[in-house]
Amino acid sequence: MSRKQHTRNATGPQGPSQRQLRAGELIRHALVDVLREHGIHDEALDGVSITVTEVRLSPDLRHAICFVEPLGAGVKTAETAGQEPVIIKALNTHAKFLRGQLGRNIDMKYTPDLKFRHDESFEAASYMDRLMDDPRIRADLARPTQSEDEPEAAEPDDEPQVAQGAIGSKED
Repeated sequence: MSRKQHTRNATGPQGPSQRQLRAGELIRHALVDVLREHGIHDEALDGVSITVTEVRLSPDLRHAICFVEPLGAGVKTAETAGQEPVIIKALNTHAKFLRGQLGRNIDMKYTPDLKFRHDESFEAASYMDRLMDDPRIRADLARPTQSEDEPEAAEPDDEPQVAQGAIGSKED
């Protein structure tokens, strides 16, 4: 009879393990050093500064998703504005080269395969800021609620009822 292997899902209710988080930070720091020190010869990456915001690893530490943000990508007047898909594609094209360079900088049994994704968290934060600046939302947040103005008085009928025959109420 075969035994079922238990695997830990990185996106499950527990989240990533401490080992995944620690290795992800190690890889993030090393990847920043590799991007800074070794020039990647690609037209899409010429003159572009890239911020590595997060690295998420699979439970076996063999696959890494690297979330990156080109510097100035959120600013409409920046040179990199709207170029995120091209930059991410170029990074994914050179992922094997980056993996090889990364392997020389980290002390792990296996160097993970790299996959680059655009970090959407900056856009989500900007959207939330715009939402909070909306006058309608500010009015809703400033409106006092009923519990702040006056506390609700408890009605005598709202008291909990004790059921007949409850434990401790023996009638002989």
